[in-house]
Amino acid sequence: MKQLNFRAILSKKEIELYHGSDVVVKEPKIIQPVRALDFGSGFYTTTNIEQAKSFSKRVQERNASSNAIISVYLLDCSLLAKMKYLYFDNADKEWLDFVSANRNGTYEGTKYDVIYGPVANDTIFRTFIAYQNGILNAEETIKRLKISNLYNQIVFASEKSFECFSYIKEF
Repeated sequence: MKQLNFRAILSKKEIELYHGSDVVVKEPKIIQPVRALDFGSGFYTTTNIEQAKSFSKRVQERNASSNAIISVYLLDCSLLAKMKYLYFDNADKEWLDFVSANRNGTYEGTKYDVIYGPVANDTIFRTFIAYQNGILNAEETIKRLKISNLYNQIVFASEKSFECFSYIKEF
């Protein structure tokens, strides 16, 4: 399945988004995470159903839950276009530095309503640590990350951004 880039999403009328968890999430909230995430605090979604399924299974295992649930939302792309957003269509140096700053808790830049970009999943976290410790430079880090299957994520980082999408169903 081809990933939609952010400009392609903005050109649509609406699209489905997926959130993988061990509970149904009809009313998303911004909760301070217990661990540092790629794009900081926010409600994380994706356009890729396989990624959401994989994440729901990881959450299920981590929480020793009997449930692996995908909550489905309809995104109004015209409302998304009116938000203050940041997007990364590729894993490049700007994305790498942004994710690294969020993951190590040092990001103090602009606050956005919506952030879109590749997922730096936990299987590639060692690569980030090597970059942060100066073992790898940005070019080598990005090269290593590009051999991984980097799915997308759309993070709704403000209460205002929740106006862009609505809950449809779960499975």
